[in-house]
Order: sequence, then structure tokens, then C-alpha cells
Amino acid sequence: MKIYRRVRTWILVGFMIALVLFVNIIEWHSDRTQAQGESWQVELQQEKVHRNELLTKPDISEENRTYNLQRIALIDYHLEKNISTPNGTMWDGINFSASLVLVITVFTIIIAGDSLAGEFSTGTIKLLLIRPANRLKILLAKYISSLLFGLLLLLTLFAVSVTVNGILFGFGDLKLPLIEVTYEGYIVEKSMVFNLWKTYLMNGVSTILYVTMAFMISSAFRSSTMAIGFSIVALFGGNILLQALQRFNWSKYLLFANTDLTQYLSGRPYQSGMTLSFSISMLAVYFIAFNLISWLMFTRRDVAA
Repeated sequence: MKIYRRVRTWILVGFMIALVLFVNIIEWHSDRTQAQGESWQVELQQEKVHRNELLTKPDISEENRTYNLQRIALIDYHLEKNISTPNGTMWDGINFSASLVLVITVFTIIIAGDSLAGEFSTGTIKLLLIRPANRLKILLAKYISSLLFGLLLLLTLFAVSVTVNGILFGFGDLKLPLIEVTYEGYIVEKSMVFNLWKTYLMNGVSTILYVTMAFMISSAFRSSTMAIGFSIVALFGGNILLQALQRFNWSKYLLFANTDLTQYLSGRPYQSGMTLSFSISMLAVYFIAFNLISWLMFTRRDVAA
């Protein structure tokens, strides 16, 4: 009730919807301008010629050689099966909108960081503690309600993105398959909807961890400013830190190295030898540690005044 009765909450929801509309309209206008040129078949043939030229260079690395060969195989599959690429279709905008999950993470951090600390700063925490519910129940209610707000934003993002792009591009390509090369080098057709939700869910894991971090800081220090500020800095500064520490083998145990599970969809993990099960295990350790600290700090400390 406290989350959804605040004007701030609906301002965040409205801002996200406006951002989705703006981004997708710009993407649609850009695609429509490019569509006035050659067809997708001509563009793929031109790309194939370009990548064949790259393969003739003697200084090309093995990684780039493999990537170019895979791209050529994908191009040949599209042309032989007469399957259009997502470019210029409704899926182009929808897949682009998936990057806005980062915005959802920031907004959910704001709600989670203030959910518990705000009770201390306003003094209303005493009104909660005199009720029959114990501290653990109050803590869980605050935490779960923050995650449900993030889920609401995720569903809103998906619904608005599909609707807007369907109206702009048309729903004719709704059943268009996604053509990808597997890690073993096989070409497969996948469902666009399934792959999109797979990306959403993997990015959602990152959201859960950062929200849990914000909630832990909020519980430990009772400061919404510290919880929100530190979590957002960690969200955006984590990649910079990873680039500086990538040469160290122990950096793969850092939280930031494992939150992006989509690295396994592309087959390019942060460090060689890292697997999806390894990252899930590390995230589970951090998740348990963050929640344990939140529970200990909230249930053991005196909150009388």
C-alpha cells in the first residue's frame, strides 16, 4: 500500500512507459529511413562480401575468424530459407527495448532502498513494530513487495513494447523465428518470444541481486540515500571495475562478474572456464549473504528511538 499510494511510484512507472514509447518511435523512424534503400536480401549479400574480405586478411585473429565464419553461415541460412532478419520488423524494436531492463533495475533500487530506511527516517518504524507481525514478517513483506514492483515494471515494459512496435511495424512478423549459431557451431531456429523472455529473466537475476544489495544497506545503515546511491554506483561502476581486474583470476568471484547471465547466451563469458552453473552458484552465495545480513541487522538491533 505504501509503495502504490505514493505519487513517486506512478511517476517512475509513467516515466518508463514514456521512455519505451520514445525509444521505439525513434527506432521505428530510423528503420523506416533505412528501409527506403536495398532489401534485406541485398544487405545480407553485401555483408557476406564484406566478411569474406575480412577473412582474407593475414592478421585476423582466430576469434574474429570464427565469428565471421559464423556470420556467413547465418547469412547463407537466411537467404536459402528466405527468412527475413529481425531488422526492420517489430522484433527489432522489441529486442532493443530489452536493454531498458537496466532502467527497471534503477527504479526498483530506488523503491527498495527507501522501503525500510524511510520507515526509520520518518519514525514510522515504531508504528510497525507495535503491531502483531514480527520483525521477520515485516522484513519479508518489504523485500517481496519491492521485487513485485520490479516484476510489474518488467511486465509493463514487455506489454508496452510489443503493443507499440506491433502498431508501428505491423504484426505480420509476429511468428518470425530467431536464427542463431550455437556454441557447438550448429544453426538453429528459436522462438523470438521465448528468447526475449529468456533475456528478460537473465537480466532479472541481476535486478534481484542489486535490489537485495540495496535492501541490505537500507537495513544495515538505515539510510535510503546510502542504499540507493551505493547500489546505483555499483550497478554502473561494476563493469569498469571488471575491466581493470580481468587479468586476475580471482575477479571471477566478484558479484559484478556473474550478474550478467546473458554472457552465456552469446558464448563469451567474462573469463575462460566460467560456466552458467558457476555464476548461478556465486549469485546464490551473495543472495544468501545479503539476506542474512539484512535479517541480522533488522531483527537484532534496537530501534526504540
